[in-house]
Amino acid sequence: MTTLHDKPLALVTGGARGIGRAIAERLCADGFAVVVLDRERDAGAACAAELSRQGYRASFEFVDLSDHASLGALVERLPAPSVLVNNAGIFDNKDLFAIESRDFARMMDVNVTALFLLSQAAAKRMKPGGKIVNIASRAYLGAKGHAHYVASKAAVVGLTRAMALELLPQGIMVNAVAPGGVETEMVARQSPEARAALLALQPTGALGKPADIANAVAFFASPKTDFIYGQVLVVDGGKSLGGVAV
Repeated sequence: MTTLHDKPLALVTGGARGIGRAIAERLCADGFAVVVLDRERDAGAACAAELSRQGYRASFEFVDLSDHASLGALVERLPAPSVLVNNAGIFDNKDLFAIESRDFARMMDVNVTALFLLSQAAAKRMKPGGKIVNIASRAYLGAKGHAHYVASKAAVVGLTRAMALELLPQGIMVNAVAPGGVETEMVARQSPEARAALLALQPTGALGKPADIANAVAFFASPKTDFIYGQVLVVDGGKSLGGVAV
């Protein structure tokens, strides 16, 4: 893999596309070497290649978050990270009574258990000043139509706070960013009616951009935030201020 030792290393899960790619780009611009972790081999390799073409230090590693046994070994074979961004996750729209136990278990396995295992492995190797940034969702405040997803993101918030307390003596800071509606490929695939309904809930009348989330992650990854532990920064264009539980 690309030699990364001369720059602080950031690991970004789900870094091949959308919010994850914007995070990888921003952290590269901020002086980090970045390893893009993703299950999409072609997209992940293309992202790392493009960043390298721009003169940044970047590489790609395949990861399957559902394969829990592989996660610790993945972190062990990479250089010790300065930053871990747990961005990857899954989402599913299902009515409360349509959610089966296997749906709930899969959501928690990928969105929570994998995040915990990667954080645990990374924290064992981080030096003081290390940062873990978890991508939650404003849905942790409550939402309809995907209770299992809401539960998983509420768990991410709880884990963020618990890990922040436990890792504080090591000088490792753990925080979370909770995005609202963001322009991604998944949103672009929605029907015009669904998109209109989503936009109607936005005080700004527009969705956020992946770069808006990347900027928040860069804030937590910066050495300037060394006195911030266990916080959740909601980046939703003011949507949560209206108390809309959707």
